[in-house]
Amino acid sequence: MTPRIRADRALSRALRLPPPTNEYRADRGVRVPMRDGVELIADHYIPDTAEPIGTLLVRCPYGRAFPVSTVFGGMFAARGYHVIVQSVRGTFGSGGDFEPTVNEAADGADTVAWMRQQPWYTGTFVMAGISYLGTVQWALLQDPPADMVAAVVIVGNHDFPAASWGSGAFAVNDYLLWSYAVSHQEDPRSLRGIARRLRLRKVLARTAAGVPLADTGRALLRDGAPWWEGWLEHPDVDDPYWDRYKFYGALDRATVPVLLVGGWQDVFLQQTIEQYHRLHARGVDVALTIGPWTHGDMSTRAAPRILRESLDWLGQHLTGRPASRSSPVHIFVTGGGGWRQLAEWPPATAERTWFLEPGRLASEPSQGPPARSTFTFDPRHPTPTVGGQLLSNDGGYLRDERLAERGDVLAFTGAPLAEDLYVYGAPVVELDHDADNPHADLFVRVSEVDRKGRSHNVSDGYRRLTRTGREEPVRLVLDEIAHRFRAGSRIRVLVAGGSHPRFARNLGTGEDQGSGRGMRPATHTIHHGGASVLRLPTGTAIARRGGPTPRGV
Repeated sequence: MTPRIRADRALSRALRLPPPTNEYRADRGVRVPMRDGVELIADHYIPDTAEPIGTLLVRCPYGRAFPVSTVFGGMFAARGYHVIVQSVRGTFGSGGDFEPTVNEAADGADTVAWMRQQPWYTGTFVMAGISYLGTVQWALLQDPPADMVAAVVIVGNHDFPAASWGSGAFAVNDYLLWSYAVSHQEDPRSLRGIARRLRLRKVLARTAAGVPLADTGRALLRDGAPWWEGWLEHPDVDDPYWDRYKFYGALDRATVPVLLVGGWQDVFLQQTIEQYHRLHARGVDVALTIGPWTHGDMSTRAAPRILRESLDWLGQHLTGRPASRSSPVHIFVTGGGGWRQLAEWPPATAERTWFLEPGRLASEPSQGPPARSTFTFDPRHPTPTVGGQLLSNDGGYLRDERLAERGDVLAFTGAPLAEDLYVYGAPVVELDHDADNPHADLFVRVSEVDRKGRSHNVSDGYRRLTRTGREEPVRLVLDEIAHRFRAGSRIRVLVAGGSHPRFARNLGTGEDQGSGRGMRPATHTIHHGGASVLRLPTGTAIARRGGPTPRGV
């Protein structure tokens, strides 16, 4: 047994993966021609076996070294796969210019055509990948290749403008961070580069706080990320500018079995769930796993489970062996509920309603004179982001008492729960709202306050408004959840006028987000007495299937 096989076996035991079956070698720097004459660079991992299982295609903008080389290249090649790990156009030696998502459909199709001409090609292929590595799969699946037999899409979006502008406010923290990271990822590993990364958090915060945002972003990005201004200049997600960034055709035409993996605190959660529903409605063989994870967790603490499920899913559809997955939907119920298995998402629920009254959540609306609560959002000192669905490591589940205590945030807290309350799906908050400035945003959060008074975020919603007065109640559909509110804990709703820098603050002037300079506060009023409510889709505890809940994630 070679040292590499011994190491692979040890790692497999630690991660509870099936053991490797063969040695492999890597042919690096393979050139793959595109239709326009550009050549993309790939590494080919070649299994040492007379009967390879199939071919795995991984297309990536972040380089072909660790962790991609280990997680996809070595891990799958050691189990009988030919693996192609390719750098997408304009990255890590591949020719052409990198334009996020816009070339991936054509380049993916050309790569598949090239694979079919290779003597080692097994006749069928699968794809897998995280984030952008999932997005390229949706791009290719708009015109599904006949020899593609399965896919694993891990937090991959199919609608970029919905992720960046879907709330009406630009997701500045995520896409400034991503643009900067992609622009500098090939910088030499010098002390200067290390120092830059260490101070990046402060630099990003300062950049996002500057005006005009297009200029402060360009000052940081310099000659990198040429797409930055274009993204800021097109806030309408239906603008034809964004057509090249959307891959709904894949959800309408794909028929290959797809395993979808998401996280309750992942920035693309809503798109993962939309992908599941659209494929499921068409009768596509689709499975869904959602864990208590952020976007960054997918390549760290979530990786063991994702690898196990990916190897099982792809192997099943390449070899025809029976599935080991007993239920199509695996979800982690946060709040101590653990892993559960379902036939579909969401399970049956019944709606329960709470009423927002001054400072509290009530089971019945107040009967006295109409009351109201007010707060003022000042864009010069915007309400900060605390946890939630972010690309950065600042997201996820965090204590948020300091947010509830701010003067520009309203907090409505319920009485202690008499018993566990299970919520499956999207909380909805309806607000009888008006503001003295027609240009205003609303941020709404549902949190859980434990017996010791510690509060943690559970679900968020955000909306940019343009209002001329007190109109119909504002209805915000929050992030979907599977959560157990423990007996003795209290449900809390927070209402604010921003969450910066997760979302670009509303300047209050109606100026363009990228070029605006002026700032004007907005005073918000929430009216009580029955029209401002929290609605939760509640259900029962989901029974365990197949034995006890696995430890960890």
